[in-house]
Amino acid sequence: MDLRIFTEPQQGATYDTLLTVAKATEDLGFDAFFRSDHYLKMGSVDGLPGPTDAWITLAGLARETQRIRLGTLMTAGTFRLPGVLAIQVAQVDQMSGGRVELGLGSGWFEEEHKAYGIPFPKEKMARLEEQLEIVTGLWATETGQTYDFHGTYYDLTKSPALPKPAQAKVPVLVGGHGAVRTPRLAARYADEFNMPFASLEDSERQFGRVRAAAQEAGRDPDDLVYSNALVACVGKDEQEVARRAAAIGREPDELRANGLAGTPAEVVDKIGRYAEIGARRIYLQILDLSDLDHLELISSQVQSQLG
Repeated sequence: MDLRIFTEPQQGATYDTLLTVAKATEDLGFDAFFRSDHYLKMGSVDGLPGPTDAWITLAGLARETQRIRLGTLMTAGTFRLPGVLAIQVAQVDQMSGGRVELGLGSGWFEEEHKAYGIPFPKEKMARLEEQLEIVTGLWATETGQTYDFHGTYYDLTKSPALPKPAQAKVPVLVGGHGAVRTPRLAARYADEFNMPFASLEDSERQFGRVRAAAQEAGRDPDDLVYSNALVACVGKDEQEVARRAAAIGREPDELRANGLAGTPAEVVDKIGRYAEIGARRIYLQILDLSDLDHLELISSQVQSQLG
């Protein structure tokens, strides 16, 4: 079971804070550092000093880290044209020496679009399908050949399909709760399917849909990695769990029900139950980025027990 650190910088974080957490992620033996792609805070936090851009952040971290994978859960398809996104991700992959992964979603948070003048189209899933085809198609085009795409929302003619990523294939993540279109897109385009903030029962049901869609598409369902993103709140005892829960404005019982919370033994047990339904990777949503002791505890007493 891979454990990855997943941050939500729109809630309030500077680049330097993210760099500190990314370096801790690497030093403590976690598999990857991922971040959200949002431009507006959510909930009652002040969000200061303001948002940071996902791919600018990852470009900086690409030069400041050596081992960990770097990526997004999820880049919003509404934020970037697919041709430009393909260039950005390929460049950051080169900067990292081939450690980048692209989570790409349709975009959903209408208020952030209003706040920064970003169009928020109705046909987001249909656009996402074209975006996935374009980004992966540009990367797959042989050097010296050109790429054409003529769709409903995007039109590319004689693109040189450059630059190329450092990796022969940048892993693409698709995720979400949708029962029909999401599994179909994952089966066609994704290397990994991610189920965000879902129960064991809902995750097992959705993994089953994705596996069925892969079979229908003529693909081995085991070709995909199945993963979950879950909020983490781990403490060596109940007092520490309560303190960490209070720091992120949550209650321990709610976090135990909806995330990975409690003592290390409790969290290891729950991760084991996600493994039993097919999850091979967990993204630990870390909301208090100042608490590096939290990461150290997870590394030493949770990750160390997962083998």
